[in-house]
Amino acid sequence: MRKTLRIILVWTLISLLLQLGAYSLLDKQVAKVLGPVTESKRPITEELEATIPGSNLENIQISYAKDYLAYSENGTLKVFNLKKEKIVFVKNPPGNDQSKGVISYQWLPDRDTLVYFYAKKNPNPVTYITVPVESSQSQSISSTDPETEDPNQKPDNQDQKVEQKAVPKTKTVARYGNPQITELYTLELPNSDENIPPDDRFNQTIHEFPADGQVKSLVVSTTTNLIYLAIKNGSTDVLMEIDVMKNVRTLNRTGETINGMAASDRYGTLFINSKLNGNKQVISLGVGNRQVISKNTNDKVLGVRDGKVYIGEVKNNQLIKIKTTQDHSEMKNNPSLQTEWEGSIPFEDVRTLIGFNGQVVIYSQTTAYLITNGQLEELELLGDENYISDDGSELIRLNRSGTSTHVELLPLQAKGN
Repeated sequence: MRKTLRIILVWTLISLLLQLGAYSLLDKQVAKVLGPVTESKRPITEELEATIPGSNLENIQISYAKDYLAYSENGTLKVFNLKKEKIVFVKNPPGNDQSKGVISYQWLPDRDTLVYFYAKKNPNPVTYITVPVESSQSQSISSTDPETEDPNQKPDNQDQKVEQKAVPKTKTVARYGNPQITELYTLELPNSDENIPPDDRFNQTIHEFPADGQVKSLVVSTTTNLIYLAIKNGSTDVLMEIDVMKNVRTLNRTGETINGMAASDRYGTLFINSKLNGNKQVISLGVGNRQVISKNTNDKVLGVRDGKVYIGEVKNNQLIKIKTTQDHSEMKNNPSLQTEWEGSIPFEDVRTLIGFNGQVVIYSQTTAYLITNGQLEELELLGDENYISDDGSELIRLNRSGTSTHVELLPLQAKGN
């Protein structure tokens, strides 16, 4: 009997150990799916050369997979397949109106999809509607006539009243709408090796977009499906938020100007360089709240990446300090700022971005400054024009030759940059 019990106990323990091993292996496999390793989050890089027809290319932007180049040429948006060396999409201005057409565009940071805004003249900027001149009045009269009816006789309907409403007076008035129709599109590109045309998809009409407004900045938060636009409208600025539910909100205060902005890649919080009533501050705009991140008039938001907000201190057109604070779902006023780097970098006519590994990249058409873990590296840029991808991984070098443009792609850290 004891021997039988021992055998049962031993096999029970063996069974438990086998189950624990199987569960452990399964748990590791699930973890790989739900939380991929950091290496898989590294951006895509390419080394290739291509020739684009045309020599007047502007606003160069490279796609997430580094296989498409979007640019503007004489007011026309074009998308070029770098691997097949051919133009795969063209969006012309409407008719002969060169003041309209594509007014801004931006690649999404996690897929080969381009969002763009298209403006055209509104054929019906004036509508006519009928409105009442005065409110209508109701009158009540008896259903019986006392002069013709026997006063001693009470008909069945004597207590009933008949309501008669006066016909309201109306007039036709003009209502002036927006003379410009502004539409949001998403252009989805296939794998660059496939022979499939891109999917140009209309998203919505932005009725609130001011006519002839100039887009100063456009940032996208794909996690929360939010698009932010800073628009110059005459002498004033408009800060606009567009969400996936097709709601549009104006976020800036009256008289506030915006000089640069960045969106959280986690929570969709918008950080702006604000100037209001002469006060320059870095402000966060979250869900229904507005917080002051820095009151230092020399501070500017540089970008947001992987849980950090990067703030640069600029004096006399020189970047002298980089500070960070944590990117929370709900920001608080005056959070603590940690100094990450101090030095001096020219900060006039430059572009700034935060790379995938927290590398701060500041570059002009001739020089790139890379700050990694507090260390500064300076790179000479050799093209006629030079651009760096938004993830900080790829250098796009352009050289004009006659009526065409030679494009060279290189990982940013590659020798020869």
